[in-house]
Amino acid sequence: MKVYLNKNVVEAAKERIKYIFDEFDNVVVNFSGGKDSTVILDITLKEAKRRGVLPLPVIFIDQEAEWPQTIELVRKVMYDKNVDPYWFQGEFRLVNATAITRDKYLWCWREGEEWLREKDDIAIKENKFNVIDFYDLFDGIRDYYWKNTKTAVIYGLRAEESPTRFSALTARLSYKNITWGRGNKNQLHYNFAIIYDWSYTDVWKYIHDNNLPYNKIYDLQYQKGVPIKNMRVSSLHHEGALYSLEYLQEVDAELYNKLVKRLHGIHSYTKFMDMLGEIELPYMFENWKEYRDYLIEKLIPKEKAKDMLNFVHKMDVKYGDMPNYDHFIKKQVMAVIKGDFDEFALLKKVRRVIDWEYHRYTKKKQKEGEGYGEEI
Repeated sequence: MKVYLNKNVVEAAKERIKYIFDEFDNVVVNFSGGKDSTVILDITLKEAKRRGVLPLPVIFIDQEAEWPQTIELVRKVMYDKNVDPYWFQGEFRLVNATAITRDKYLWCWREGEEWLREKDDIAIKENKFNVIDFYDLFDGIRDYYWKNTKTAVIYGLRAEESPTRFSALTARLSYKNITWGRGNKNQLHYNFAIIYDWSYTDVWKYIHDNNLPYNKIYDLQYQKGVPIKNMRVSSLHHEGALYSLEYLQEVDAELYNKLVKRLHGIHSYTKFMDMLGEIELPYMFENWKEYRDYLIEKLIPKEKAKDMLNFVHKMDVKYGDMPNYDHFIKKQVMAVIKGDFDEFALLKKVRRVIDWEYHRYTKKKQKEGEGYGEEI
């Protein structure tokens, strides 16, 4: 249940950042170059300036396969005199979601390879954080530089973006009376989503009202008619940003050619994208479950196939009685074809969506004593 306050979201966010500065010795911003991190950076910078605690530490983990517009904005931020830059361009690995068996990872910034662009002069060029995976780097960098300091990391997560995020940001306390964050087991480090209750329209209004520089890739995406939910600034081969490859060659042919040369699977993925969007059940299979399991056994490496089958079969058991469950099995099929066998990122996304629908389904079933009655 949502509880509406007698204040607007900007006022609420400013109150939250003031409270965080009161509570924590050190405040850091995770910056991605996206619209949400643009807003949280501005709100945090203004409070840091008011308190006289500039420069503000800002972390950007450079995934190499970034939009040029993202790097343009990052460079402007990192060279700001009010910012203490932690621009990481050391070696780490990132899943290449366009490949199944070859070059499954992009080893970003690995020495001896031809990078998509040169490293920046002020960037951190050595990985000294004892981690190699992208998502572990956030904690690794924080723990290395502020190990024994009570530190708050501000990040741009919003509940509107998914049912799982809504639940994670509202269902449990993370720090004192705060739900909109998560803590570290050492009780010194916490992440806070100060704009968790904002809509994307609130984000763009704040950017407009404050005349903030923003990532111009959004303009290109808007001109191309990209749906709002697919307007992402993630690395171009990330599971959640693969839609970008559909128009990358058109809007930036030079970057597309460099990416094809750097990563196996990019060119093939773009050529088969239309086919993937219109996939139909092959006539030799009785149903989508049979087809899905066949693809897992044939396309996924043996050491991962067993885990994936176990993952989807658990979903079958839990959600199988839902109307239109085949709709979600098709999405599982798409995830398998896209080679989602490393972190199951796409499959987990399907599970999050269906879990939300299943919650609605069971609530209505309990209330009415009958079926769901709505199309999912």
